[in-house]
Amino acid sequence: MNGVAVQNSSFRRALDRAGAKNVSVGSDGLAGAIELTGTRKWLTQNAEVYGEEEPADYFYKVVSGVVRAYKLVIDGRRLVGAFHLPGDIFGLEANGRHLFSTDAVVDAEILVVSRDAVMSLAERDNDVARDLWALTAGELQRAQSRMLLLNRRAPERVASFLLEMAERIESNNEVHLAMSRQDVADYLGLTSETISRMLTQLENASAIALTNCRRIVLRDRPRLKRMVS
Repeated sequence: MNGVAVQNSSFRRALDRAGAKNVSVGSDGLAGAIELTGTRKWLTQNAEVYGEEEPADYFYKVVSGVVRAYKLVIDGRRLVGAFHLPGDIFGLEANGRHLFSTDAVVDAEILVVSRDAVMSLAERDNDVARDLWALTAGELQRAQSRMLLLNRRAPERVASFLLEMAERIESNNEVHLAMSRQDVADYLGLTSETISRMLTQLENASAIALTNCRRIVLRDRPRLKRMVS
């Protein structure tokens, strides 16, 4: 722990008090429950949310910024498993402990709510129960899609990532990346040099325009989609 993680004892007590709040049925599903009962936490860049193998006692929702889920492997490499964007709910685990560590890519605001409080509410509120099921199914689908992605060639991985980001941030043709190219490389199983080279190739092919290192314009979405189809 780095001292700024949300799971210190005083913050846990605050969360437990928040989780004890009575939430009425019909609270607009899981997202509404987290909005009503969640405790706000502000994170500076690289601040930890939780660590690998820590108890999964809370759910989290990103309000602003980006949260990175990652694992450090025995040879020292970092594997990024997911980027959680505003509106995303994360922290749901199958075995009660976190598979990945998470931290803030940039300054971020999150909502944190007790897992027990949400599960208790799900027993009374069909909307919350349905949203929990949908979240679980979505995580499974994302894991399957990622497994397929990592078996593709480098240009296809990069094109798929750009389309994914554009869709998730609901952008027409412009993608602002909070994450660095090293972050993207660790997510796609490539090197940062390969990421830069693939972006340059896509720009030369008029598929994208690189206005700066973090702002990318998708000039030819159909071409990108054909690359990953």
